[in-house]
Amino acid sequence: MSYVIPSWGLTSLPVVDNEDRFPVRRIYCIGRNYAEHAKEMGMDERDPPFFFMKPTDAIVQNGAKIPYPPQTKNYHYEGELVVAIGGSASSISVADANNCIYGYGVGLDMTRRDVQIAAREMGRPWDMGKGFDNSAPCSEILPVTKIGHPEEGRIHLAVNGETKQDADIKDMIWNVPESISYLSGLVTLEAGDLIMTGTPAGVGPVISGDTMVVSVEGVTELTCTIA
Repeated sequence: MSYVIPSWGLTSLPVVDNEDRFPVRRIYCIGRNYAEHAKEMGMDERDPPFFFMKPTDAIVQNGAKIPYPPQTKNYHYEGELVVAIGGSASSISVADANNCIYGYGVGLDMTRRDVQIAAREMGRPWDMGKGFDNSAPCSEILPVTKIGHPEEGRIHLAVNGETKQDADIKDMIWNVPESISYLSGLVTLEAGDLIMTGTPAGVGPVISGDTMVVSVEGVTELTCTIA
């Protein structure tokens, strides 16, 4: 097939112990999915889950350096467990939700917080606060066949070696199967979709030269530096 303009490459992530890569189709992000983070953002911790999206080419590979983005003076990290979908799911039950998961990774939902808050206060979409260039650093994917389905484990983020976020993924308001079930009632999930499952309390700013390391116990670690 030929195109009227030059085409672009498919975004993908490496898979542990596999020469083949995981193609990324869509990136869904869950907002305020840890009670303490919901509180620090001034929201009700028991609100139903809500979702926003990032473009697939916002993916940044593990160990990369990324530029400080334009039009912000308040650039925040948000460390998250990432779920990689391996099969189609439409209105799937909570009990069956794990069946559509290929594997797990660790990600950063990088946020232009001042842009996000300004849009929120005006009742406008968050896109330019969340879905900008290089806003989705992500680790390699670890298949379920290798690590199973992590239900608990420390999630930790440090900036320049100083702990900023320290919680447990069991503290999610909506756990992974519940989130998948809810989202699959809104859209049909397909193989290649990623779900960033929300961040715990402790979000904050980074500046040029800072290095972030985020890990989820039993999954993997992601490193990213602001160039």
